[in-house]
Amino acid sequence: MKVFYADMHIHTCLSPCSELEMSPKAIVRQAAAMGLDMIAICDHNSSENVQAAKHAARDLDLTVIGGIEITSREEVHMLGFFRDGISLAEVQNVIYNNLSGENDPDYFGDQLVVDDEDTIIAENNHLLIGATELTLKEIVRLVHKWNGIVIASHIDRPSFSLISQLGFIPKDLDLDGLEVFSGVIPSVTESRTVIFSSDAHRLDEIGRRSTGFYMKNKSFEEIKMALDNSGGRKIMAL
Repeated sequence: MKVFYADMHIHTCLSPCSELEMSPKAIVRQAAAMGLDMIAICDHNSSENVQAAKHAARDLDLTVIGGIEITSREEVHMLGFFRDGISLAEVQNVIYNNLSGENDPDYFGDQLVVDDEDTIIAENNHLLIGATELTLKEIVRLVHKWNGIVIASHIDRPSFSLISQLGFIPKDLDLDGLEVFSGVIPSVTESRTVIFSSDAHRLDEIGRRSTGFYMKNKSFEEIKMALDNSGGRKIMAL
């Protein structure tokens, strides 16, 4: 087994708050240049640029995990990671059915769907910056229904986090882990698994925070085992 370095929270130009430079092709090249072994694409309430990122990385020694950052009814950000595109698409459909409003690019920002060569395919009209009608528990159940991994985003941030919105981490919330942004693990995490990620919205932010996954290979199954601290796999926060 060995340590694989991962940044598990990167936004593309599909997220309205992300810079337009965040094309899938540019992201994977920057991640490889930073020496990362794995990244996860996690746009707000959508996964429509995941496949392009996977294609863009096909000639690189970089594994791209399909993900999504879901905003709950409580306005808490939650990360969902999935083994395959079918599961991710099913979850995205549920999110779209529970997401109201239409994006105003002049006010919120562009939401660009692109291919692996950075060609714009479409503009997403959903209000991706908004909150869904799904509660925290419903999001956890949804992700687990499709055999995904669910992690609470940047719990140490002053907005859109479990701590900022609820003031605590519910003991009955069946999370697979917690994400910390600052690099300092809060005491409230107790015995839960913690990862560090960049939450990158610009190219120069990719890899500013990363996590070491001690495991056999870069498969989704191995990632799940590392988060569960089973079979000798483990998380080595950096």
